[in-house]
Amino acid sequence: MSVQGGAIEDLRASVGLRIADEQLLRTLAAGLAEVENLLRETARSEVKTVQDAASHLVEAGGKRFRPMFTLLAAEFGKGNHEDVVTAAAAVELVHLATLYHDDVMDEATMRRGAQSVNARWDNTVAILTGDFLFAHASRLVSKLGTDAARIIAETFGELVTGQMRETVGPDAGEDPVDHYLTVIGQKTGSLIATCGRFGGMVSGAEPEHIEALRRFGDIIGTAFQISDDIIDISSPSHESGKTPGTDLREGVSTLPMLYALADPATDPRLVELLSGPIAEDERVEEALGLLRASSGLDQAMATLSDYAQRARAELTALPASVARDACESVADYLVARTR
Repeated sequence: MSVQGGAIEDLRASVGLRIADEQLLRTLAAGLAEVENLLRETARSEVKTVQDAASHLVEAGGKRFRPMFTLLAAEFGKGNHEDVVTAAAAVELVHLATLYHDDVMDEATMRRGAQSVNARWDNTVAILTGDFLFAHASRLVSKLGTDAARIIAETFGELVTGQMRETVGPDAGEDPVDHYLTVIGQKTGSLIATCGRFGGMVSGAEPEHIEALRRFGDIIGTAFQISDDIIDISSPSHESGKTPGTDLREGVSTLPMLYALADPATDPRLVELLSGPIAEDERVEEALGLLRASSGLDQAMATLSDYAQRARAELTALPASVARDACESVADYLVARTR
């Protein structure tokens, strides 16, 4: 299989994308290869530290779901061309920039299997590198016209607002679950919504199809985070490839935890354990066991199923095609991966 085909297989494995059509596979593979080249080109700088830091996460790889969805959304218009690749690279640059900033706020030491930039250099370098990537994302989007520039600016606002909401926590009297869903909708859903919108828009899709792709992206982005929340609790490491209980160790309250805390019947010991970060492996395992037995996990699963159903419903506004089938397979995968 070609390098491009290998990239598709990697993505298929990571986000459950089912594509049987060979022509669509080749189109997406070629588009992803062009996106990778543009990302590397954008990370270049005459200042060595800037180039090294900016290239750090680009070279670390990742799922590349955002550019893939942008390319896939373009199939509902006139298909892949230079502007679609530009849009796909721009949204991935925005995503990468947020990761640099997130690692500073989370005091992370690792990212995608490599040392994080804030750990390898320092917080200042990480923040400035994120700003550098934001700037280049804006430069790329400016080539797509004023509407695209406005949309990416609005998306920046959503990302920052979501992060601010998460940082300060819910207002007095605000439901913690509603607050959390709003946060992940802004932090994750908003950018994936823009991917669908850009892919449809720059490829000349019909306005109603662009709107359906935007709504699908918004819902599926939120569903991805809920799915990750569930897997962090429910899946053994040999199945998920990740160490379970990461959120517990970091003191992050995810959707299953919030549902459990809202249930008066929840074991008081679990409430005690969820009061802050857990450092000891034995206590992490205890908390995981109690969470798996709690109503919180079942409620989170029900919410995920609801989001996946809503995402599939949005796709009915799109014409039947192998591209629509591929989108639907992602919604199905999000639920299946948590079973």
